[in-house]
Amino acid sequence: MVDQSHEFSNKPILIHTGFLVGFFALIMTGCLPEPQDPNDATLDLINLPEGYEISVFADSVDNARSMDLSPSGTLFVGTRGAGKVHALRDLDGDGVAEERYVLAEDLQMPNGVAFRDGALFVAEVSRILRYDDIESRLDNPPEPVVVTEELPTDRHHGWKYIAFGPDDKLYVPVGAPCNVCDRGDPYAAILRMNPDGTDQEVFASGVRNTVGFTWHPETAEMWFTDNGRDNMGDDIPPCELNHAPEAGMDFGFPHIHGADIPDPEFGEGFVAADFTPPVQELGPHVAPLGMEFMQEDGEALPDRILIAEHGSWNRSEKIGYRVTQVTLDSAGSAVSYEPFAEGWLQGEESWGRPVDLEYLSDGSLLVSDDAGDRIYRIYRPD
Repeated sequence: MVDQSHEFSNKPILIHTGFLVGFFALIMTGCLPEPQDPNDATLDLINLPEGYEISVFADSVDNARSMDLSPSGTLFVGTRGAGKVHALRDLDGDGVAEERYVLAEDLQMPNGVAFRDGALFVAEVSRILRYDDIESRLDNPPEPVVVTEELPTDRHHGWKYIAFGPDDKLYVPVGAPCNVCDRGDPYAAILRMNPDGTDQEVFASGVRNTVGFTWHPETAEMWFTDNGRDNMGDDIPPCELNHAPEAGMDFGFPHIHGADIPDPEFGEGFVAADFTPPVQELGPHVAPLGMEFMQEDGEALPDRILIAEHGSWNRSEKIGYRVTQVTLDSAGSAVSYEPFAEGWLQGEESWGRPVDLEYLSDGSLLVSDDAGDRIYRIYRPD
């Protein structure tokens, strides 16, 4: 899937979930308003589960993409098109980030960010950078240390999501440098390495392009999203939610898509039983990116996963542009797949594209939006 893609308000914005009649009329006429003002009532278009509200945590965050939160509460935000890395802080705990810093500029698709032991790791296309002791130097960032510069230089699916696993390894995906092709390792794979870049290895293969993964709160096993290939029609193949309990698993790309769909060019001679199927087939071309196990009262739930769906770019009718929920049974099998937060797509008009999810220490959920240059906060009011 080709993934297309100031001043802050000083008070929180409380938004309820109902539709406004006036905005509905505008949408029906194709005149969806531009959501530039943090007080813009277009957020009333977002449908949420009963008991939840949504507000703007930070506005004017250029091309907000992947996020990571430090233990002390600094939110680091990578970008793709803007080439910047941001740091946001909500000092007074009111649900609005009143401080913002630009830590780096002119980087090559610095989508992925990961915080570890006081240092910020940033993924460019072909290298990983590390900014040491970053929180004490937000207004004067140090020169970065190059952790590795041995990753492929291909820009097609070259932007990366990164995160440290429970094994203290840095996990780094390398997307397929194409819509569909068979280039071998390290392409279409998830790599892992030591924090200093040594001992790089392939953890999982057959992964077309993952831009989001996390680990189960009880088993510490990896779960990840994967973007399905294009140009097989509106309705196939599905995008995927996958589970990788151990190293060395193959998830099928480019030979088998979804659970059992052979690729018209690369599928001959391969059968679905040779590969690990997805736990849940997601909508075709919804472009699933960031994901988190849902939290309640500060505890991660082992049976519910939230997924940011960036939205389709090449279907005759758009889908995605929402946050969905996959519910698992005790064996880890999916039993439902349904919307959690939706409304950024109205008919064929979209005014936001969810990218990544991150929980704050107060239990509220942040959702980044690289089209609206915003980060939203979804929460239960006290």
